[in-house]
Amino acid sequence: MPAHYLCNMKSIENKTSFILDLFFCVIFIPILVSLGPAHHWFGQWPLFSVIVCAYLYGCYFSIMKINVPKLLIAKKYTSIAGVILLSVTATYLLSLYPLPDMDFVTPALSEYQTKVRNYGVAVSLWLMFSLVIGYALTISFVKELYAQLLLKKKIEAERDKAELAVFKAQISPHFMFNTLNSLYSLVIGTSEKAENAFIKFTELLKYTYITIEKDLVTLADEIAYIQNYIDLQQIRLNSHTEIDWRYDIDNDMIKVPPMLMLTFVENAFKYGSSTCRDCVIRIYLSVRDGVIRFETWNRIMKHADEFRKDMPVGIENCKSRLMSLYPDCHSLNTAEEDGAFRVSLKIEVKAHEQHD
Repeated sequence: MPAHYLCNMKSIENKTSFILDLFFCVIFIPILVSLGPAHHWFGQWPLFSVIVCAYLYGCYFSIMKINVPKLLIAKKYTSIAGVILLSVTATYLLSLYPLPDMDFVTPALSEYQTKVRNYGVAVSLWLMFSLVIGYALTISFVKELYAQLLLKKKIEAERDKAELAVFKAQISPHFMFNTLNSLYSLVIGTSEKAENAFIKFTELLKYTYITIEKDLVTLADEIAYIQNYIDLQQIRLNSHTEIDWRYDIDNDMIKVPPMLMLTFVENAFKYGSSTCRDCVIRIYLSVRDGVIRFETWNRIMKHADEFRKDMPVGIENCKSRLMSLYPDCHSLNTAEEDGAFRVSLKIEVKAHEQHD
């Protein structure tokens, strides 16, 4: 899908959102007030009328800001209950606004008519509140549905782009592996490092070709892939770069997207390794009770401006991929501090599987 098409969809979403909000502000509320009993309130109780209108506008934009559909998708029922309780309480308190008593010759009649009027005002207030909340929730669900559709299209476009890049650069696997085997036979015995490098490189290529069409692989396979990548980097680098790679898992059969974590590992080596200055790259992976935690830490050995210019590209792609694969079941935090860069990724695999 062309990038300009996604931009057009995003632009349409923003314009539609603005139009719906504008419709609520300049058409929906004025019609609601003018066609109901509230239009009499402005002449009798102007301050109360202004407060009611401001409250209704506040309810609408608060519901839009809170995004109830997203809370519902994330199963945050406690937050939803809190929003409902707060809204109902605020409306109830507003219905208790002290309006002036009605004045009749008979005190008892004045008291009775005042109660009837207050009851009518409260009913009207609750009716307007219900209509505003109903409109806001409807628009929220429509916006969220469109946002999810746009996100899906964006992920599909990025996937198609990545696959196209692979296909453009792809050479026949059989030809490539046969060639590598021939080259390997030429370097046997000449250098142990060269032999190890060929083996690791071949394993990396095999994994890439095998997993290119797979949505999920076992964590054991992914760990082996990362290990081969690190081993290959260690062959290339000298003693100035120290690599601290550790993992602690309770289940290596968990299914994960292939090469999801490799972007962060590659970035750590790209910006955190050096052949002339001492540096450390730390990579840590843990799995406990269906929760994956992955972290990388490295000193920024390249120019800071170059780092800040190039680094976000891979990170943003990973963010989009994670949003598509694990909506509301992951967190990704990056931080640059004191000349070091840290990535912290958490994926709640078990919660995602239960959600599906």
